[in-house]
Amino acid sequence: MDCIVAGGGAAGIAAALTSAREGLETLLIEMEGGVGGDLFSGMPVLGAFTSRGEQCVYGILTELEHECRKLDPDAWLGPVCDYRTVHGLCLDPEILRLAVYALLRRYGVRLLLNTAVTGVEVENGSVRSLIVHGKNSRRQISCACAVDATGGGHLSAMCGAVVRYGSEQREFQPVSLLYRMCGVDFEKILSYVRDHPQEAILCENPVLPADQTEAALRLYRNGLPYLALSSHSQLLSGALSSGRLHPCTAAFITPTSRKRREVCMNVTRVSGLNCADEEALSGTLPQLSAQVADSARLFQELLPGFAQASICSIMHKIGVRESGRIEGEYTLTQEDVLAARRFDDAVACGCHHVDIHGRGTDQVRIPIPGGGSYHIPYRSMLPKGLRNVIAAGRCISSDRGANGTVRVMGTCLDTGQAAGRACAALLQNKYRDFRQVESRALR
Repeated sequence: MDCIVAGGGAAGIAAALTSAREGLETLLIEMEGGVGGDLFSGMPVLGAFTSRGEQCVYGILTELEHECRKLDPDAWLGPVCDYRTVHGLCLDPEILRLAVYALLRRYGVRLLLNTAVTGVEVENGSVRSLIVHGKNSRRQISCACAVDATGGGHLSAMCGAVVRYGSEQREFQPVSLLYRMCGVDFEKILSYVRDHPQEAILCENPVLPADQTEAALRLYRNGLPYLALSSHSQLLSGALSSGRLHPCTAAFITPTSRKRREVCMNVTRVSGLNCADEEALSGTLPQLSAQVADSARLFQELLPGFAQASICSIMHKIGVRESGRIEGEYTLTQEDVLAARRFDDAVACGCHHVDIHGRGTDQVRIPIPGGGSYHIPYRSMLPKGLRNVIAAGRCISSDRGANGTVRVMGTCLDTGQAAGRACAALLQNKYRDFRQVESRALR
């Protein structure tokens, strides 16, 4: 096998598609029974458009847009401003799923699902093969190079690289369980925010309108409920203080379909968890699912436009914001991000604000100055001590603050595409080390 990509989320999909499009025999390995991860949750694809609304991620994302529009012109809602701090790419996750499958088929990416990488054969810093276990089989697969798109640097760690977890105190951001509700009256919820702008979180970014009334009016005129209702609002504060609503920053609402009048709800959370502990992580599912049921019932009762809404989809997996990050040749820092720093070896862009969820209602949100973007250097994707392994997505080398922005799906698509191009450049030039690849060829 020319290239093995471990992990089938946004970064892994982009890496595999790019590698295969460049002519490499590419295998995408995923532990679950399908690929996509959070990409099909209904959450907005963040990091693809700056706070000014300028697109900074193209390539595979552009191809996915074309596929979605062919399947259903109404599925691509496009970049929508929340008039809080971002432009989020809102779309129908089910049509996106079909678009991803169409591209995997077109470029001939081989899939190995329900399969975990359990071991590696490494020689002098080079991976020779991966040992994988499926439900009914165990095999050893040789490869010329590998992409770590596991989200937590698991492949790099198996190969001997250093992986850092959470904060210096080993704290992690809370986990969530996303769900979608259909039958929402968009007009009613938007009218309410227009008339009660103080209820939503607005005007956090200096590049957006500073007046809440103006921001709420613009949100209403857009016609799509992409907004955050504060947990301290009149609507929700009573439920929060009485315990009917679990501690959270806000009810983050993302439109996913006009036809179904559907939105994605990002409101559940369990804090104080070691996300590197599978047993502890698994144990949160009953609590998170109870939060889904309770919050949906509460929203039907309290939120304008939600009286006739119902749960139509619950994410099949726990959403993890933070796990492991490789130690790379360069560590991207929060200072780099907030300085909108440029690098000579840049291979991708990021633009999402520094976003670190804490315990209870706490959340850090620091926008990129000027509403622009920052560069992601090639070196931050190269695990120290490894020659033919490259990282993509949430697990690239970054400090905790920088990881709070590179972890979003648009940026994961971008670093995944860069990783796939690097694999092609490595093999086409018969290099033995990713450090021999000229970063300019990956842009």
